[in-house]
Amino acid sequence: MRIGLLSDTHIPDHARIIPPQLKEAFRDVDLILHAGDIYTTSVLDELECLAPLLAAKGDDDYQPLGDRRVKDRHTLNIEGVTIWLTHEKPIFFATRFREKQILTTEGTWLMHKGPEPSPHDSKKDPENETTPDILVFGHTHKPAIENIGNVLLVNPGSATFPYYRYELGTVAFLTVNSGKAEVSIVQLR
Repeated sequence: MRIGLLSDTHIPDHARIIPPQLKEAFRDVDLILHAGDIYTTSVLDELECLAPLLAAKGDDDYQPLGDRRVKDRHTLNIEGVTIWLTHEKPIFFATRFREKQILTTEGTWLMHKGPEPSPHDSKKDPENETTPDILVFGHTHKPAIENIGNVLLVNPGSATFPYYRYELGTVAFLTVNSGKAEVSIVQLR
């Protein structure tokens, strides 16, 4: 399954419309995950014309969007890989896990689902909830891919307001196949 990831579109405040470059990039995805700061449900409607869509509620999504596609956090299981979609990276990821990045020679990032953690593994959050294999989040407007413990964290950056600048930004692609995932970040042009 090929999943298009985006975040922090801030439409219509910081960008007027969804850029055509974003629509072109997502033309062949099976699912779209928007990691929040949507501002208006018309963005979701327009993206859903390309593929099924789920979204996280962002900290700047002040009005209750009241949309079935929007939650504080979505938990998905796709081909044996558990994915959380949220707007902000939970604090416990930064404080409880050692950070490590893995980059392949092709410039993509890989996550291979290993054996299930033992009961003594620290793959639990403070409320003893099992953490995901992949966490998709936004909020920072900066693209990032990192491994923390056994979790692959992906921030696609902002497609319309990267680094809080008025220019084309980035999106990400997550491919999940038989318990393995590969992710890459793409600059829109």
